[in-house]
Amino acid sequence: MTKRPIFASLLLLSSALVAPAALAQQEPAEGAAPAGERPASDEAQGDVSIPGGGGQEIVVTGRFTPNVVRATPEVVSVLSSADIARTGEGDISGSLQRVTGLSVVGGGFVYVRGLGDRYSLALLNGSPLPSPEPLKRVVPLDIFPSNVIDSTLVQKSYSVNFPGEFGGGVINLTTKATPREPFLTLSGGIGWDSETTNQLGYTYYGSDTDWTGFDDGTRDVPPLFAAALASGKPILEGADFSRDELKAMAMQLSNAPTTLLQQNDHIPVNWSAGLTGGTTIALPGGELGIIATAGISNKWRTRDTLQQTSVERDLSGDPQSSYNRVVTDNRVVVNGLLGFGLELGEHKLRWTSLYIRDTLKQARLALGTDRNQSDRDIMKQDTAWYERQLINTQFVGEFKFDRLSLDLRGAYANSQREAPYERSFTYVRTNLPPEQDPVGGKFVNDLGGSRGDASIAFSELNEDLWSGGVDLSYEIAPRVSATVGYAYSDTHRVATRRSFLFRASNLPLAVQQLRPDYLLSDATIQLYDITMIETSAQDGTAAFDAKLRTHAGYAQLQAEIVPGVNVNAGVRYEQAKQTVAPVDLFGSGSSAIVATNLDRDYWLPAVTLTWELAPDMQLRASGSKTIARPQFRELVAQVYQDPESNRLYRGNPSLTDSELWNAEARYEWYFGRDQRLSVAGFYKAIDNPIEAYTSISDSSINTSYANAPKATLYGAEVELQKYVPLDNMSDGAFWASRRLVLIGNYTYTQSKIKVGAGDTTVIDGTRQDAANYFFDGAPLTGQSDHLVNVQIGLEDTDRLSQQTLLLTYASPRVTSRGPSGQPDLLEKPGVSLDFIARQGLMLLGKEIELKFEARNLTGRTYKEVQESGSNRIYFNRYKLGRTFSLSASLKF
Repeated sequence: MTKRPIFASLLLLSSALVAPAALAQQEPAEGAAPAGERPASDEAQGDVSIPGGGGQEIVVTGRFTPNVVRATPEVVSVLSSADIARTGEGDISGSLQRVTGLSVVGGGFVYVRGLGDRYSLALLNGSPLPSPEPLKRVVPLDIFPSNVIDSTLVQKSYSVNFPGEFGGGVINLTTKATPREPFLTLSGGIGWDSETTNQLGYTYYGSDTDWTGFDDGTRDVPPLFAAALASGKPILEGADFSRDELKAMAMQLSNAPTTLLQQNDHIPVNWSAGLTGGTTIALPGGELGIIATAGISNKWRTRDTLQQTSVERDLSGDPQSSYNRVVTDNRVVVNGLLGFGLELGEHKLRWTSLYIRDTLKQARLALGTDRNQSDRDIMKQDTAWYERQLINTQFVGEFKFDRLSLDLRGAYANSQREAPYERSFTYVRTNLPPEQDPVGGKFVNDLGGSRGDASIAFSELNEDLWSGGVDLSYEIAPRVSATVGYAYSDTHRVATRRSFLFRASNLPLAVQQLRPDYLLSDATIQLYDITMIETSAQDGTAAFDAKLRTHAGYAQLQAEIVPGVNVNAGVRYEQAKQTVAPVDLFGSGSSAIVATNLDRDYWLPAVTLTWELAPDMQLRASGSKTIARPQFRELVAQVYQDPESNRLYRGNPSLTDSELWNAEARYEWYFGRDQRLSVAGFYKAIDNPIEAYTSISDSSINTSYANAPKATLYGAEVELQKYVPLDNMSDGAFWASRRLVLIGNYTYTQSKIKVGAGDTTVIDGTRQDAANYFFDGAPLTGQSDHLVNVQIGLEDTDRLSQQTLLLTYASPRVTSRGPSGQPDLLEKPGVSLDFIARQGLMLLGKEIELKFEARNLTGRTYKEVQESGSNRIYFNRYKLGRTFSLSASLKF
């Protein structure tokens, strides 16, 4: 009888991953536990006796390794649905920050081992994802509610079946699979934020349906203005548009529901609701599984921020600008998933469609000073509405024919972002005595630029991503398998931003004091000749067209070269063409903006060697070459304001690819079922790493990007997962099925940028001295020296009852290079402590799960600072509220 090898599918971690691995059996390594004895590891072993010819008996000894982390040929971390549930996080990014070496920045962007989000690759069921973020090509993972994700796999060592854009790791999200039995689950919850709920905040009316995340038409572009936008002409006074036409358009845009900021002393509670169901239908020769889920969450957050800038090299003296800004966000996430899974013997077909809509309604009010404006007080009011939407549909097919397996995948995804009616008003108070300024003690806006202004912007983003691939694997011999494959992706993004200023001359003092909705009312516009000027027409950055098309072929061999020693080696050839060019909206025939045209191809080798020291111990060593391409937004010379940091961003069309050489060694000890200890060291050498740098112009903070010459990164990490049975406690009945859960990991990382004499970087087509932008020996942006995650909990092994403390610490990390030789900008995440309790109950024959969450019990303060000796400038500082929530789900 032929012995089946452990290799069931080399594509366990490939883009065809749609379910937990099914690993077949192999002969045990030397030293394995005898038959009939339970080994120390989480493996199950056994003998099968089969009658043989001549009355002899053939004994086949097998071993089944259900632990995916151990069995895979690469370095991985896996968050199962149980792990995700234990953390209690509402979105996947929150759960991922518990994984060794991972940190989450800006709410949803995952940094692996101190490398920025551009070095992390996110996949959904193995297919690439488009991003609805103008600043990123990578998708923010906080838009993925945990109720649609079944498991998450993070692979930190490269294998050639993945795209070559692999710097720190790949994150593969697997959506919920088809159920084994029919079910229906209803869920709902409410939450409280100590800095937000029932506290002072600011908002604006908007539309009647804003609470759903959908506008009811209030923010639709009015007809006259829409025709002007589509005319192919800049909206300026002259031959194309008369003053009367501009005034008419200004009146159409008055739209008071999006203009008037309102104080709210009792910001509402957070709430969420969800519905999930599934069933399985028996078919001749197989079965069809169906699963569907839908959910909505409505959350509020108020931040009372301090934002400062300095123009002094040592940060001495008073800040150049200093604002206290109160920001209230109302974030609504709506999601839905529909999946079908067909199993016909060894063959599996799966079709999944996912819809996510993430809407942010934001209101901001700031009061501060600016030394460019003498002793004036400046008040700024902003209102905005950001719609992000992702639609993804994909097909995966797995076909097995004895030794041959064929995996097919294809997907289409569309992401959109719309930001209509981004409004900003600036009012000025001169504080001069009445004899010098009759309204010196009052805030005024003359719509002239010197004593206030008003602006409005409309922006849109649309991105289509088509992808597909095929993998063919063949079992050449026992424990020797080969895979060849092809992968294709085509991304096309179009982004447009049209911005305008309202302008007037000689407004009466009484009119200058009007609140924003009266200042730009129909009557005021008509009476005082208020007009509009398009500012996006002045620099050719109103619209951009970006494309990225990749073709890749790869070959991979997995083999046990000697007993207990396995090798997984391969090479990938990847060709990519990336273009980013300004769109000539106004038919001028030319643009001062440099276009990006990167046409590169690479050979990317990777090898991982695994040595099984003992039945429960193994060593891994891996090496590879990978790349990191600049993201679209980093290449687009279009100014964009980030609503999270209130910072302006502008891309650099002259960025080029980064190349990385990666090496890692790891010791793993699996001393019990689902228990392990691992220790690893890693090293990366990076050519042309892309780094953010900051400049200050007229007190405005601007961030852009440039290629540093070189960088190195090295570090170590340790992870421990241990369960301690408590059945020996004095009260045996209560503790009989309970255990103590101890999960912890620590990552130490050091990185250095290398800048030598004569090194250069290219900014907007001009070659410049790299030392003007980077310090030799400075750390990479986003890299924390220390990352700590600890989970301590109690759980019942017989029924749902979990109580977990989760502690997270990240040491300070650079967010951007400092401007004009100033110190770098540092983010100080600090320590966060959470408590999660989950309890299952039976009521009237129905399963009920109750969950209580207490987040940020340390009440930490978010800080992004510059420091020079005792001098300190806060780019952003605000209190993070303690949050408490209670939710319940009912399963039928």
